[in-house]
Amino acid sequence: MNPPDTAPPGTPRTVPCPACGGPSRYAPDNPFRPFCSARCRQHDLGAWASESFRVDARDDDGADQPVANSPPAPRFQQ
Repeated sequence: MNPPDTAPPGTPRTVPCPACGGPSRYAPDNPFRPFCSARCRQHDLGAWASESFRVDARDDDGADQPVANSPPAPRFQQ
């Protein structure tokens, strides 16, 4: 991995792949970025789909509840 201040300007950075830890070019010409390959990208997607990765829910603090005496939300007409 190249330290950020030693790479010449315009040179794509090499970052660790989030799935396998191998080197990955973080540049527009890498269609899988930040992953190193299609396999690592699919592996990550599969982990989210199977809920191996998930974002923990917070306790309900009532912030999503409508305020008393507020007008109803507008409905979209089809």
